Amino acid sequence: MIKCADCGWSLAYGENKQNKNPYGYYHCSKNGQGLRQCSMHYIRYDVLYAYVLARLQYWSMLAQKDEDKLLKRLLNASDRERNSAKKKQAAELKKAEKRKAEVDGLFAKMYEDWSAGRITEYNFNMLSEKYQNEQKELETKIRQLHETMEAAVQTAADAEKWIALMKQYVNPVELTAELLNTLIEKITVHEAVKGEDGSREQEVEIYYRFIAKSTDLSFLHNNIFN
Repeated sequence: MIKCADCGWSLAYGENKQNKNPYGYYHCSKNGQGLRQCSMHYIRYDVLYAYVLARLQYWSMLAQKDEDKLLKRLLNASDRERNSAKKKQAAELKKAEKRKAEVDGLFAKMYEDWSAGRITEYNFNMLSEKYQNEQKELETKIRQLHETMEAAVQTAADAEKWIALMKQYVNPVELTAELLNTLIEKITVHEAVKGEDGSREQEVEIYYRFIAKSTDLSFLHNNIFN
């Protein structure tokens, strides 16, 4: 569930027993095992645990306090994200459909040229294979874009479902496997940035089930977490 924001790999759990006060932590597994394909960033277990629990307690409080207000907030946030993604996907779809029409036209013209003897059969076969492969690729891309755009439509029912789940967990006091798997899809951890005073500032994103990424980000910083 806990992923590296840079490479997407799962974070591995480890323990620092050399410190005066031993602690557990998560680190990018792509950096370990001699791979060195990602930066060696990490986050302490106790810091991440406290943050995630605090966010779930916050959402639970809102769900209990004013369900209608929370629903409106979630829908407004999802609308912004959905509109941004939809605009990009629509542009890609338009470009793919335009190219598909061009390839279809080129294929038809090539067939006419072959029938009229203006190109050799060798060139016809070579170009035919090329255009057919591109047609298949474009058809696949167009279908996938349509499916993605349809799947990205987030309805009020999705938000209502998530709020109903939050209301089942009134002020949670611990993170259980059931709680995390029910409410959270994944958590992404960015590499920390050290300040001149030695503090660490780190961005964490929580992707909730049904409502995508949270609209709030955490910035954890304290000298004791170095």
